[in-house]
Amino acid sequence: MTIQIRTPWRAVSAMFAMNGALYGMWAARVPAVAERFDLSHAVLGLLLLLLAGGAIIAFPFAGRAADTRGAARVTLWLAAANLVGLLLVGAAPSLWFLAPALLFFGASHGAMDVTMNTWATEVERQMGRPVMSSFHAMWSVGTGAGAISGYLALKGGMEVFSHFLLAGLLFSAVLLWFANIGWQSDLHPAEEGAKKGPIFTLPKGILLFAGLMAFGAAMGEGAMADWSAVYMVDVVGVGEADAALGFTVFASAMVVMRLAGDRVIRLFGPVATARGAGCVAFLGALLVVGFASPVMSVTGFALMGLGYAVIIPIAFTRAANDPDMSPGRAISAVSTLSYGGILLGPPLIGFVAEATSLRFGFGLLAALALLIIAFAFAVRPVGQLKKPAKAA
Repeated sequence: MTIQIRTPWRAVSAMFAMNGALYGMWAARVPAVAERFDLSHAVLGLLLLLLAGGAIIAFPFAGRAADTRGAARVTLWLAAANLVGLLLVGAAPSLWFLAPALLFFGASHGAMDVTMNTWATEVERQMGRPVMSSFHAMWSVGTGAGAISGYLALKGGMEVFSHFLLAGLLFSAVLLWFANIGWQSDLHPAEEGAKKGPIFTLPKGILLFAGLMAFGAAMGEGAMADWSAVYMVDVVGVGEADAALGFTVFASAMVVMRLAGDRVIRLFGPVATARGAGCVAFLGALLVVGFASPVMSVTGFALMGLGYAVIIPIAFTRAANDPDMSPGRAISAVSTLSYGGILLGPPLIGFVAEATSLRFGFGLLAALALLIIAFAFAVRPVGQLKKPAKAA
């Protein structure tokens, strides 16, 4: 009996893991890059906006490429481009080189996010069961692995470029091998209208509500990443070392739920799962805001991680099966909303906290969870399933 090592599920998982690993490597070395160029907080913030801006600009073009060239093929190209972008960031000799390098890295990262999710929906259709959540779990695992490589590089006194080159090539060589399976995307002549439509688009009809669900979850994720530790220090009153526990528990809960998410969706369906996830996130936000104690806050963060984890995978699956938009275009449209949520979450919490209090600012996350509950109807399966793609 021959054991097949490279399978469609593992191929797509490898691309999610690679995308996450390259991003995790960058995230781990942001302080080193800031120190190297003596960046102020304001300048660093502008550079990070270039990173995000590159991704948002690339989303619609990536969706068009996935629809016309094949999601799998374009994903492999973009994976290589994403590695090149990271190396350019690491090798930047000046701030004027670093800025366009970050724009390119962000664009290749965001474009790959769209195409690999489109490829994921093709594999999901072939398998005939929900698997999107597990792919997003692999992204989180990859991010953690990339961050760990940064920790080891720092302990070993390795410079940024050397770290990016060594770890980037190692991750890429293994993961690209898993991904290169000759997958042929299911391209339909009937989707010519999508190819001729406008490049920039937002979700339409019912899909708009699914996109707003993703926006709410992503906004919560972004706020948690930037404000959870601050909340633990300023509101709960713990030390800086213990404050990191909040986001660690939140991120760990997301990984656990994403690993289990496909089974939950199979048991209860996407609508009930999304609605239940929104309720769990809402309860978690109430615990965080209502009880300013370490135990209750950490418990609340864990519940929020469990609640947010499956929303974006469910929204992407719904987008890929939308009857009015091609898969790549629909996923790029939903990605624009979800990425917008990640960008808007942290500053919005900051503005509200400045005007009122940080505790009140976190209360917005409870409102976002209610948004998820209200719009859960939008992820009801539509027109499933399209003709499955086949591996060559």
